[in-house]
Amino acid sequence: MSKEQENKIEREENWDVPPSDEEYTLEEILAEYGSSRQQKILEEVEREAEPETVSEPALPAEPAAPAAEEPPAAEPKPARMLWARRMAHAESEREAELPEEPEESDEPENEPEDGPEDEPEDGPEESRFLSLEELVGTTVGAVMEEHREPLLKPKRGLFSRKRQQEDTEQFYDPMDAPPPPKPVTEADTIGDEPELSEIAAEYREDSQAQSRPLIWALLTALVPLAALAAEQYGVNIPYWTGDGELQCVVVLALLLINLVLCRHVPVYGFRQLREKRCTGALLVTLAAAVSAADCLLCLFHTGRAAAAPYAPVASAALFFAQWGISRENRGNSDSFRMASLDDNPPYLVTETGRGACKQKGSLRGFYTTASRTDYASRLQAAFLPLILAASVVFAGLTSLGEGRGADFLLNLSAILTAGATFSLPLCWGLPWARLTRRQQKSGCAVAGWDGATRMGKRRSLILTDIDLFPPGTIRLNGVKVYGEELSKAAAYAAAAAHGAGCGLARVFDGLAVGENAPRETAQDLSFYEQGGFGCTIHGESVLLGTASFMRKQDVRLPGNINLKTGVFLAIDHQLAAVFAVKYEAAENVDYALRTMRRSRITPILAVRDPNITPALLKRKFFKRIKVEYPDLTDRVALSEAEEDRGLPRALLLREGLLPYAEAVVGSRRLRTAVRRASWLSLLGSGAGVLLTAYLVSLQKFDLLTPLSLTVFLLLWTLPVLLLSDWTGRY
Repeated sequence: MSKEQENKIEREENWDVPPSDEEYTLEEILAEYGSSRQQKILEEVEREAEPETVSEPALPAEPAAPAAEEPPAAEPKPARMLWARRMAHAESEREAELPEEPEESDEPENEPEDGPEDEPEDGPEESRFLSLEELVGTTVGAVMEEHREPLLKPKRGLFSRKRQQEDTEQFYDPMDAPPPPKPVTEADTIGDEPELSEIAAEYREDSQAQSRPLIWALLTALVPLAALAAEQYGVNIPYWTGDGELQCVVVLALLLINLVLCRHVPVYGFRQLREKRCTGALLVTLAAAVSAADCLLCLFHTGRAAAAPYAPVASAALFFAQWGISRENRGNSDSFRMASLDDNPPYLVTETGRGACKQKGSLRGFYTTASRTDYASRLQAAFLPLILAASVVFAGLTSLGEGRGADFLLNLSAILTAGATFSLPLCWGLPWARLTRRQQKSGCAVAGWDGATRMGKRRSLILTDIDLFPPGTIRLNGVKVYGEELSKAAAYAAAAAHGAGCGLARVFDGLAVGENAPRETAQDLSFYEQGGFGCTIHGESVLLGTASFMRKQDVRLPGNINLKTGVFLAIDHQLAAVFAVKYEAAENVDYALRTMRRSRITPILAVRDPNITPALLKRKFFKRIKVEYPDLTDRVALSEAEEDRGLPRALLLREGLLPYAEAVVGSRRLRTAVRRASWLSLLGSGAGVLLTAYLVSLQKFDLLTPLSLTVFLLLWTLPVLLLSDWTGRY
């Protein structure tokens, strides 16, 4: 026997577990014996098995008998027998719990009992060796069934996935899964809208009711200011000059009268406050109330500083606020009235990624877009609460903080009136009314601030063939046929032009009708970047385009033809006809292009007519025209956008380019004017609060008179008036 065989026999003799021929990896071994719970179960099994081995009478004699008769190689047999008994005991306990299979439970009970008594040495040799998996599984499985616990709990690593089916991700949707919900668009949020004519009538009534007392409110505000101005220049007014109590009574009475005449201002201010918006009308109302209280304090309290009350300034502020509200309602009335003239307007203007686009008309969504809050109100709602809080704080610091509590209302009326400023209520109402009054003459209506800002966001608008050359501006000067009948050439040219969707279709239709040509249908239409398009009619290849396009398509042309705007027809790559087309410039188109040029609006040519190019426009209109001429793919895609139907940002009730251009240019100007006016007004409001707070802290009421404060506020209002007038001048 070799040395390797002897070592193998020694290892087998020292093993308590029968060897197995299977090989196991480190991960499998750790998975089986890695948990402390499993080690405890193995120890319990060994402790339960020890009494059985001691109680057997044959077990103590087994090591001695083989020692005398056989070599030491037979010593591991009792260990194998012990493991066989353990296996039999565990199997019998497991099968005892299953009464429905008694036959299988009898055999393992008899084998381990008879084996050691009848054949104590040969029994273990005849029993088969168990693998490590079977040995551990059968021994530990019975104990684990009692605890009703899994042997190994799944361990989740850092990057492991959940094994539960409900927690796993599905990379593919099942066949019976419901379709994903469609994204909610702006059009889906539009509900039922009222009649535009009724809305226009309501706004018109409100505007008329607010405009009637404006003249009287202006006169009421001018009376005390005129008296103060006369007194400033040394004019002696009887019963006025030098009588402070009479002045307080007069200005208080005039302020109350103006408050009644301009009663729509507090109504509007508190209505917006219920919607959590602080507007200029609310600040004017508070300034008027504080000024009235200061007048009463001046009459009945002797500790107040000897300064003129600021009630005349608050009275003028009421007039400007009433004027702004009436202009806003007038603009809404004009816009809705214009939109209500036609239930099915011919065109609408909406926004696209490249600019404004004209599409088929629809009224749905116009009221919703026009009813949204304007830019000035949003900006005032954000900053005016700060102005109000700063006015109260500065008034308290300059009066209560200095030990002059009786001057609190005086200081607050001066600071709050300066913060309310005359221009805040005019930022939106005046430009809006100015624009709608002009657009009434053009035949278009813009959907409020939201519609104007969406159209004017980009400095461009999309133009097609009909926009630049409307019907009647393209004429046919002559036709020359080569080897084909004129009726066939006219029919084929009309079919190709209709299939391409260019403006030449009207010209060729008229020619085909005059020649009694049948109507043909173009198939397999193709566009070419060289300036033409091709199709198939009755199996014949048809090409229609410019002279350069025909030459690039290997179509021979006569040498004596020199037409800048000629259209050539080829059938099966043979010249069939030449059409002399003349383009005429319309006056309203020329005016619209010049208007866009002055307002820096760039037209995008989404044309399909091969003759309409920037060079043609410069020849027909004016040389300084600036247009964008995209490639063929973009031109076709942009021209197809006119067939869509988006939400109306503006409505066009007349044909032609002029209403379209005025809607876009006017929206752009309105957007710019309102933004600038709003920021200027807020800047003036902040400057007024700081300046008046500084002067009242120094008790410089001789510099901060009601007349000087009025002039200060009028100077800040002047830019807003100029911007409002600029909105309608284009």
